[in-house]
Amino acid sequence: MVDQFQSLRTQHRLRSLDFLRGIAILGVIFVHTSQRFPSHSDAFDFLFGLGRFGVQLFYLISAFTMCYMWEQRKSEPKRIYKFYLRRVLRIAPLFWLAIPTYLYLNGLGSSYWAPEGIGTRHIFLTVTFLHGFWPDSINSVVPGGWSIAVEMTFYLIFPFLILLLRNNKTYYLIAAFTLWLFNTLIFQNFLTNFFSENYQTDSTTIVKDFLYLNFINQAPVFLLGCYVYFCVQTGFRRADTILIAVWLALSMFETYMLQKSGLGFLVLTILLSLFVFISVRKNLRFRPFEILGEKSYSIYLSHFWVLSVLNDILPYKLGPIPFLIGLSLTIILSYALSIVSYIFIEKNIQRFATYLTRSEAARHSA
Repeated sequence: MVDQFQSLRTQHRLRSLDFLRGIAILGVIFVHTSQRFPSHSDAFDFLFGLGRFGVQLFYLISAFTMCYMWEQRKSEPKRIYKFYLRRVLRIAPLFWLAIPTYLYLNGLGSSYWAPEGIGTRHIFLTVTFLHGFWPDSINSVVPGGWSIAVEMTFYLIFPFLILLLRNNKTYYLIAAFTLWLFNTLIFQNFLTNFFSENYQTDSTTIVKDFLYLNFINQAPVFLLGCYVYFCVQTGFRRADTILIAVWLALSMFETYMLQKSGLGFLVLTILLSLFVFISVRKNLRFRPFEILGEKSYSIYLSHFWVLSVLNDILPYKLGPIPFLIGLSLTIILSYALSIVSYIFIEKNIQRFATYLTRSEAARHSA
């Protein structure tokens, strides 16, 4: 299996990761379509509601990819600088374009995520990717922008994380478990008390949602992604299995004895981690999913707008048929927008990033 993975690493791109990205973006579209076009079938809506964990699948893939690319470029000079440059150029331009687009479409008025309306503070925090650190900015300017804030925070710490923990996979698992324990037993209570004293809003649920969306709550998912990357190379250890079992047992104790939520989130995250492991080890492929996965970032940013337009123009919104129509049109139109985005924006940015990260000799010879 190790030899098989080494042969996969010789490819320019791990196609199984695009396969997984395709599944992740479909999950995200499923859940948001079901919110706009509910089927009114409890089983149906529950099934597609699980698509919200497509974001956690994205996080696992992102961490896996960062470890993979870090090792691929281990002899590259100025590796940390070039890592940040590539990540900013990959994420920032489309996100910055989405900011004025959604401000124009949705306006500055009061909303669920910004009960007092959107002001300069919200926009500044979003532009600088700091919007993930306050409840009324984390998701108020760009729909789904909370996940971008979490992702960029992970990018910020990743080089220092991998330089510290290196390729010891058990350390990543221990770090994930320790951070989860800190978050559930200490940090969530701290945030709840802090915001009750320092953040006044008429919304009774926005702080609760922030407790779920914030980076500290999501960070163990990234650490599990790093763990899975090194497990693909060397396999699981029995001690790691025991640690995961203890982790699940403690989560069950917190849920049933301390009345804390999060067991389902943890179980699904671990199952998704196993799914990523199997997918890469088996090199799972399905071209339609790979096609979506290749454009998943721009699809993610645009599908909110597509759903909003469809919600305004489609005459029927309730039942399985409107859901399937809305789902199909959202996938098709979002993908079409991603093609336009790639041709006119992303392709040129990729060329620019390649030019900036080439060696000086290669740059002068070009």
